[in-house]
Amino acid sequence: QLQASGGGLVQAGGSLRLSCVATGYMFNYYAIGWFRQAPGKERQGVSCISRSGSTTSYSDSVKGRFTISRDNAQKTVYLQMDNLTPEDTAVYYCAAVRVILSNLPECLPRSYDSWGPGTLVTVSS
Repeated sequence: QLQASGGGLVQAGGSLRLSCVATGYMFNYYAIGWFRQAPGKERQGVSCISRSGSTTSYSDSVKGRFTISRDNAQKTVYLQMDNLTPEDTAVYYCAAVRVILSNLPECLPRSYDSWGPGTLVTVSS
């Protein structure tokens, strides 16, 4: 199971750190991604990280503002979100997929098959 947390209400320009904790996983064998879904919009990839953490990817809309990282000993993936804008308002989900070696699948919802409940991030202007 995956559990995302850390969402909340923040003003534009502020920061939040999301956490995704895995239970019951051989966590080291999984790539993890963060995705978000805004009201009325499709779910989209935000950032993804390989099983070792050596490879990461970011959507263009968050590149330079968000940082993904993982602590395999704690079975946790983090998403540090800085300089937030109202356009970042969405429900954020983390998802996992078992991979071979350091492969990092495309950071798209269809590439990940194990999902946890989301956490709501609201950025006020």
